[in-house]
Amino acid sequence: MKPHALVTNDDGIDSAFLHQLVEALLPEFRVSVAAPAFEQSWIGRAMSRRGEVEVIHSPSTFAGTAEAWAISGTPTDCVNIAFGHLLPQKPDIVLSGINIGYNTTETLILSSGTVAGAIEGALWGLPAIAFSMCVPNELFPEVSRSKGQTSGNFARSLTSAAEQAARISRDALESPAPTGTVVNINFPSATTPATEIRETRPAKVELGSLFEEARPGKFRFSFHHGTEIHAAPDTDRGALDAGYISRSVLDFAKVGAR
Repeated sequence: MKPHALVTNDDGIDSAFLHQLVEALLPEFRVSVAAPAFEQSWIGRAMSRRGEVEVIHSPSTFAGTAEAWAISGTPTDCVNIAFGHLLPQKPDIVLSGINIGYNTTETLILSSGTVAGAIEGALWGLPAIAFSMCVPNELFPEVSRSKGQTSGNFARSLTSAAEQAARISRDALESPAPTGTVVNINFPSATTPATEIRETRPAKVELGSLFEEARPGKFRFSFHHGTEIHAAPDTDRGALDAGYISRSVLDFAKVGAR
């Protein structure tokens, strides 16, 4: 019997990056998707405390190959509602992504809805992996606007990343990380089937303000990459810069431990 994977993301259920991941998983996993109905990037581990969250059964989204629900909440909402109300039993693993853009460094990891979806799975005691992919700067605006649609060399790279993600997921069930941890995977923009995985740690960066003044008294979000403090090859950002897949284990089991 195939292992059961619950898949979520923060770019929304229509993201082509999510669909690539699901397609790569299906040969070896039974897949259920509980993903936001619309983009929930930079939401971190927020939960919808006020108002109702709508859940729409949407198996046709994946042409009937995967059970699916579109949920009008955050990635954390999606996983929590799936465990509490949608799935008859807990899955074997929780997978989040593939995110449009990397989730490296402490600052981005803590802000990421993709990572937060995996954290919710880990807090339920399951193996949990967050997948993200670096998008070339010149392609990012269009890839983001088109919900992950791309072509050419980068499309082939995304397919390779999804196939690598499926292998990583299978290996995680055979040799799981400690309970309470999240494995944070970041793929370089030029991923191939042969791209190596490097064990890394989250880089520390100085970002400064992420807002710019649009007009007096009004500010809008303005992302920049910041400056890495004590840049090193064993950080997640250092591995990506060198063309490797970054694998960082985020250990939430130690939070509050004595």
